[in-house]
Amino acid sequence: MSGVAGPGPGPGPGPGSGPEGGGGAGLDALLVSLQLTDSAFPSGFYTLSHGLEGYAQAKAVTADTMPALLVDLLRHSVGPADATALALAHRAAAAGDRELLVETDQRLHATKLNRELRLAATRTGRQLLDIARESVGGEPLERYAALVADKRAPGCQAVAAGVAYASAAVPVEQAVASDLFAFCTSFVGAALRLRLTDHRRAQVVLRAAAPVIREVVAAALVRELADLGGCVPIADAMSGRHERAEARLFAS
Repeated sequence: MSGVAGPGPGPGPGPGSGPEGGGGAGLDALLVSLQLTDSAFPSGFYTLSHGLEGYAQAKAVTADTMPALLVDLLRHSVGPADATALALAHRAAAAGDRELLVETDQRLHATKLNRELRLAATRTGRQLLDIARESVGGEPLERYAALVADKRAPGCQAVAAGVAYASAAVPVEQAVASDLFAFCTSFVGAALRLRLTDHRRAQVVLRAAAPVIREVVAAALVRELADLGGCVPIADAMSGRHERAEARLFAS
């Protein structure tokens, strides 16, 4: 997720500047999505294995089963939790609904069942928030930053991303899809470092995940706050093992 040089450009596109607004607004939204999800964006998101290293340490994943694990995590973990929180946060930020934003952030944080997952979510989220305020700008980001500073909101990555996308007038469907693809890229990048795939196979895995991403996006967009949260007990157990491992390549 690209680095920033010099002072920020100030507030992002205002209301009515989405694709329907004409001109280059749709292209600008795409460019923001590309920047926020680029592996060079210094949020720390790409220092995470998203549980994959824990599976590898337990010898519970192979090169052949890694793609299926990615799909399962998308459907049962990232989609119901982070992607849903991103969609809710995007809408809350666009509407100026601070209470919904806070509740979404708190609920997502509560779904992270061990210290490692909670710390990874908030570290990357607060870093993303800090850099997005400078590079993207906009009142929604400033309002959310105040909530995090006041400790009303924990600052989870998915929520910070949702606010950043909303501040830049990126449509919610595109925002959710962009972040899910970033998750997949980060997961496959971790697989590369763990020698569970190679560069060519990694691209096959990413392309094969596209229909699942579309499915997960569609589901995330219609969930209510009460439905936020995945159910992945084995992944939670692997993360707990990883937290206590003597040697680790990744923060999660």
